[in-house]
Amino acid sequence: MKEDKKQTAVIDPVTKEDIVNALHRLGVTNSMILEVHSSLSAFHYVIGGARTVVDALIEAAGEGGTIVMPSQVADNSEPSEWVAPPVAASMYRKVREAIPAFDPKHSDIPNMGAVVENFRHREGVEISNHPQVSYAAYGRYARLLCNRQSTHFPLAEESPAARLYELKGFVLLIGTDFETCTCMHLAEYRTDCRPIKIRGSRVKTADGDRWIKYLDLDVDSSAFSKVRQRMAAKNMIRETTLGGCRIQFFSAVNAVDEAEKMFEQSVYELYR
Repeated sequence: MKEDKKQTAVIDPVTKEDIVNALHRLGVTNSMILEVHSSLSAFHYVIGGARTVVDALIEAAGEGGTIVMPSQVADNSEPSEWVAPPVAASMYRKVREAIPAFDPKHSDIPNMGAVVENFRHREGVEISNHPQVSYAAYGRYARLLCNRQSTHFPLAEESPAARLYELKGFVLLIGTDFETCTCMHLAEYRTDCRPIKIRGSRVKTADGDRWIKYLDLDVDSSAFSKVRQRMAAKNMIRETTLGGCRIQFFSAVNAVDEAEKMFEQSVYELYR
């Protein structure tokens, strides 16, 4: 008979009040617009799980604040680009025709995490209508953030990312790092540092579900960690640790501007 492996006792359980207090210490106030990226598993243990994290975010933002989270539907995409799993070329058409059309409340959002899943089903949450890179938002500016996301180039100037920038919003990385910071893609569009490509998704129309194609940049977040180094050197990031989870807080404007400067420099050096 095998002995059960002894589990490590939880010595730092995190409560909603712990999260709210940590966010306030970082500088979150009830008038802010916050783009949130999160990994629940980064905490040792949160009492109440994803529900507690979402409750804490809403409380910290207050009645005058707004929470926005990317809720990307990765599976509603061109199957020829899939790598996990890859799709045989002979099956591309079959997969395109079988993918469920985008539904704001019911489409799966793989790899986005439990916090986003809990958040997007809250009463009063607005969801943008892009079939692949949608956003969910709650609070004072939720509708403004989500109501005009363009199909083509969906993270460019007609996007929640651009509205976040215009409204001087902030970013919270809860257990994630800069590679997840969606608003920073705005800098790639503003500097034309990436090639254009054709993407595809399945959508609902008055005539039934159909496959559409749209233009986008071949965005790449791998360079965002270098932007973090630039921001850290200028003391633009505040951070703390709670229950084993690293939480980072910074201005979306600073992040996009620093990324734009870096991309402009790299494009100049590439073509000079």
